[in-house]
Amino acid sequence: PNHMPVMRAAGLQIREYPYFDAASGAVRFDDMLAALRTAKSGDVVLLHGCCHNPTGANLDAAQWAAVTDLVVERELLPFVDIAYQGFGDGLEADALGLRLLAAKIPEMVVASSCSKNFAVYRDRVGAAMILARDGAQADVAMSQMLSAARAMYSMPPDHGAAAVRIVLEDAALRADWEAELEEMRLRMLRLRVQFAEALRRQSNSDRFDFVASHRGMFSRLGLTEAQVERLRAEHGVYMVGDSRINVAGLPEDGMDELAKAIVSVLD
Repeated sequence: PNHMPVMRAAGLQIREYPYFDAASGAVRFDDMLAALRTAKSGDVVLLHGCCHNPTGANLDAAQWAAVTDLVVERELLPFVDIAYQGFGDGLEADALGLRLLAAKIPEMVVASSCSKNFAVYRDRVGAAMILARDGAQADVAMSQMLSAARAMYSMPPDHGAAAVRIVLEDAALRADWEAELEEMRLRMLRLRVQFAEALRRQSNSDRFDFVASHRGMFSRLGLTEAQVERLRAEHGVYMVGDSRINVAGLPEDGMDELAKAIVSVLD
């Protein structure tokens, strides 16, 4: 994910909060809340709207409600990155956290992407949205965003965004797109279950069962960099150094071979 370099390039001071427990594959929710409680009024808190990248571990409805209440209490500004809507539990369900925040928060920043769910990755299609307290503040925010855009790219290419608009404005095309997106979502869920079952068979343990409960394109397996390097050197299996995998690229006809290789490098 590119969040940290982007924030640093903007000159922002960054503090990290705990999120992922590599051992269990779950969200460290109590630790996350404890860290957010130390934030000061006006601080920006970055949240993934769904399909967390790189971990695959996501907040449930109750956790989103708790985060929303904390943000209100501490007067924080949520910055929601929702880049994979539709790949988790569906288009509507994946917007749950965003909607909970929008219902209670007077100000919010949202970065939404169509690059993945419309398969226009190289066209970088998305939207930057700001929820403001009133019309006057919305005008100020728009002015600042236009100034930043002018300095970065001036006028963006339109063909990717135009294609997305055509699909969304046509009922038949939108129905086709939603059906195809749902097909991809279900495929990734199926791959997750198959991979988790293969890892259970090969390891004779439930260590990797969390993969089936994760959502989105990615999961982090909790391997060390040394184990990842062994996978590369000994088995020709490549993944990011923090053991992030792209679920969409898992081989349906080679799950047990892949799982066997992973288990072979475990301590």
